[in-house]
Amino acid sequence: MGFLARAVAEQKGMTTHELFRQIYGGRQTVSGKAINATTALCVSTVFACARVIGLGLAQVPLKIMKDGADGRNKQPARQHDLYKLLARKPNFRQTSFEFREMMGWHLVLQGNFYAFKNVVFGKKLQEIIPFGYGTVREEVHKDGTTTYWVTGLSGVEKEFPAKAIWHVRGPSLDGFSGMHLIMQAREAIGLAIATEEQHARMHRNGVRSSGVYSVEGTLSEPQYKALKAWIDAEMGGLENAGKAMVLDRGAKWLNTSMTGVDSQHLETRRFQIEEICRFFGVMPIMVGYSDKATTYASSEQMFLAHVVHTLAPWYSRVEDSINSNLLTDKEYEQGYYANFVEEGLLRGSIEATANVLEKYVNGGLMTPNEGRAKLDLNPDSDPVSDKLRVPANIVGKTPQGKPNDNQNP
Repeated sequence: MGFLARAVAEQKGMTTHELFRQIYGGRQTVSGKAINATTALCVSTVFACARVIGLGLAQVPLKIMKDGADGRNKQPARQHDLYKLLARKPNFRQTSFEFREMMGWHLVLQGNFYAFKNVVFGKKLQEIIPFGYGTVREEVHKDGTTTYWVTGLSGVEKEFPAKAIWHVRGPSLDGFSGMHLIMQAREAIGLAIATEEQHARMHRNGVRSSGVYSVEGTLSEPQYKALKAWIDAEMGGLENAGKAMVLDRGAKWLNTSMTGVDSQHLETRRFQIEEICRFFGVMPIMVGYSDKATTYASSEQMFLAHVVHTLAPWYSRVEDSINSNLLTDKEYEQGYYANFVEEGLLRGSIEATANVLEKYVNGGLMTPNEGRAKLDLNPDSDPVSDKLRVPANIVGKTPQGKPNDNQNP
């Protein structure tokens, strides 16, 4: 076993201590907590950050679109094989929602998402099968090419060429692999775990977590054991907090620890929520945290900021990766491209959806039938519904000098 561990560690370019730390405990922190994905997800803020980004990628439609020859008439490319994979069923066991949610979690936790491109007959993409968390490692060769090594369920590692892997990278320093965000935030996460455990121990041991019982005279060993056993059984634990204690021999309690208020546990735990959110680029209000200054109006702006500053960059990152890795150069030149339909985020707000569509239609950005299509309604048979409306405050003529016949009476 020792020989095998040394061989694997040498192959991975690390010491055996680092290897076992990676397998069983993760990276050690100053707080004394070993951080890996399993321990990090026990922190509610880390879990919530991964959840909101994962759901953000999964809940909006992802479509393959096609431009017309002149850059107009953008339409969903429903006949394209990739459209069906991304919009409905990317592989034999996952829906599109499940696949993209998993992608979001992997990108947040390890900075990378890897999937196998199952190409049949040398050109048709049949499936996109994601690899499990932490099962893929990259090997960068001297010529800049990359090979991927995947550990299967049997524990055997298999080599895959770069062309067989869809690799979505998070923020990267070397251009080959995304940064492991859990490791970058390990100190903040470790402190959050340490303060939570310390607070829990205070409640487990009662109002006063530790101290000294002082008695007159000297206790024999049997007396000491009997007293300790009685205190643990009758006075320890949260259920016994506040009970009156009766002791003989003039026993006194001497407190030697701080209370939760004295040691500012709550303030520390609140600050760690904000600190972890900074690492993951998530607004604290999106993980259920808000301060006393938060109002309804400011909350609305924070939700908007979440879409603009958190989700939109992830959308662009995944779209570009699809365009570069799943579409061929010829298909991209023909006008095919990936697009997250961000209007899907308005699905939960009927009023917001109605206001946006009304402004689009009356502002001349969308025809009435295009607006109805956004709501999955059948088109109106009136030909006018297929024409853009010209706002009443805009007066002018077409470039040919003729009156604009698209204006409704």
